[in-house]
Amino acid sequence: MQNSKDQLEAEQIATIKKDGGYVIQYINNPSETVQLAAVYQYGPVVKHIKSPSEEVKLAAVKQNGYSIQYIKNPSEEVELAAVKEIGDSIQYITNPSEEIKLAAVSQNGYSLELISNPSKEVQLAAVRKNGYVLELISGPSEELQLEAVKEFGFAIRFIKNPSDVVQLAAVRQSGCSIVHITNPSEELQLEAIKQNCWSIKDITNPSEEVQLEAVKQMGCTIKYIKNPSAAVQLAAVKQNREAFDYIENSISEDVQVFMAENNI
Repeated sequence: MQNSKDQLEAEQIATIKKDGGYVIQYINNPSETVQLAAVYQYGPVVKHIKSPSEEVKLAAVKQNGYSIQYIKNPSEEVELAAVKEIGDSIQYITNPSEEIKLAAVSQNGYSLELISNPSKEVQLAAVRKNGYVLELISGPSEELQLEAVKEFGFAIRFIKNPSDVVQLAAVRQSGCSIVHITNPSEELQLEAIKQNCWSIKDITNPSEEVQLEAVKQMGCTIKYIKNPSAAVQLAAVKQNREAFDYIENSISEDVQVFMAENNI
């Protein structure tokens, strides 16, 4: 009798593996082993299982966090497993705890928009996951701003009148984020160039010092410099001889000498 039961169970599992988890809805009184086989295939089929065990619930949400919408009165353990798999599944959880909220935004920063009145800690966790989430936060503190731009410099685009400290953190994470900073100081420009020499293209009227910092890293950045000085031209071609092709207008005598001496 036991062998017959085991054989039936094996056949049911084989069918599930072959045809998919949804087959569970056509099986009468499936064993927990069969139920698990089904949710391992596709978590949301838990909706076709009557009174699933805690183990089956956990397996379902671990396979697909959205499965929690089909589970009545899930335990906190199940809720936590769901949001760790898909942060946005928090939308199906009534009165989530702080731990659940933190886990959700740590999986997907943008899950913050599904949380009512998030705490400072939850907001911080969200921007640490994705700096762009800052756009969802009204009147963010400097601490939040800093954490956001440290994760992604371009998040500075969502900050009105960022402090010098925030600006510096932004360009150190992404030099090209300087494009979103109004009237950046020369110090800031240099920091941006050090992080990414190509950010020279986003700087209006860079000083010779800034230009030199860029071309010393990558000579071809001279293509973004208007009327480069003889010193800048020479530094550029010394770093990369192909930079010569990007020098417009008059070519300095120093560059011509360098090219001749090197048979270029």
